[in-house]
Amino acid sequence: MRHLLEISDLTREDFFRIIDRGIEHRGNRSLAQKFLDQKTIALLFEKASTRTRLSFTVAAQELGGNVLSLEADMLQLGRGESIEDTAEVFSRYMHAIMIRSRSHENVRTMAAMNRIPVINGLTELHHPCQTLADYMTLKQYGYDILKGNFIIAFVGEGNNVFNSLAAASVFSGSEVRIASPEGYGISPEIRDFLSRNHVTVKEFKEPSDAVRGANVIYTDVWVSMGQEEEVKERKKIFSPYCIDENLLAHADPQHIVMHCLPAHRGEEITATVMEKYSRYIFDQAENRMHVQKAVLEWIFEAL
Repeated sequence: MRHLLEISDLTREDFFRIIDRGIEHRGNRSLAQKFLDQKTIALLFEKASTRTRLSFTVAAQELGGNVLSLEADMLQLGRGESIEDTAEVFSRYMHAIMIRSRSHENVRTMAAMNRIPVINGLTELHHPCQTLADYMTLKQYGYDILKGNFIIAFVGEGNNVFNSLAAASVFSGSEVRIASPEGYGISPEIRDFLSRNHVTVKEFKEPSDAVRGANVIYTDVWVSMGQEEEVKERKKIFSPYCIDENLLAHADPQHIVMHCLPAHRGEEITATVMEKYSRYIFDQAENRMHVQKAVLEWIFEAL
């Protein structure tokens, strides 16, 4: 049984096959219209969602499946029922589950039971579906993701989005850099993973050093869900890490800017930069739907 919890759950062949299939789906939204016929996909949300909710709902429906979208606090899970019991019950009704969770360990526990395929729609540690859509977008705009002869500079916290991007460099060979304040850089878990796979991410304190000569400049919000009490402190700490025109002057002249959304214009990215590079950013968002069709095909072993 296949699960997608982290990029490392994929082989290099799987990774690129899913991306290529996502591109096929982007070119024809009528592909595989009956693939999920008679299958019901559960979407379980412990965190708020726009793109994950929309993309998986539309993807599953366009593949002919049924979708049941649930909030954790609507279930007994929100009143203390164990993740194991919840997963067991889901397996009796559903054919697969996508979960957007506060705890990566809970998602691992659910997958380890091996009752139905589990897809990670986001946890505090990983966001694999976002990275698949990101690499699909890079290929769409002419980047050779097989050779990885480009530089991705991530400006901000070493968070779940960064972790999955860095993990994907094991397959692509692309150079990954990160600029972050002291104490907000690469997590021990992802550092260990990269070390075991002989990948080094270049770390910087100054954003301009990370961005210098980079082809892809990537950012994310300064305050993620669950960090609301840290808003004031984080805004102060991260204020030098805003993507603006002055910072982008250090990048490769043909650079693009990417953002996983939602964007807080005027914080991690200026409104001017957001508008200038919006076609890339909103293609990223759209590509979530196309690549997630391919993910659904992959977990049911059609790819």
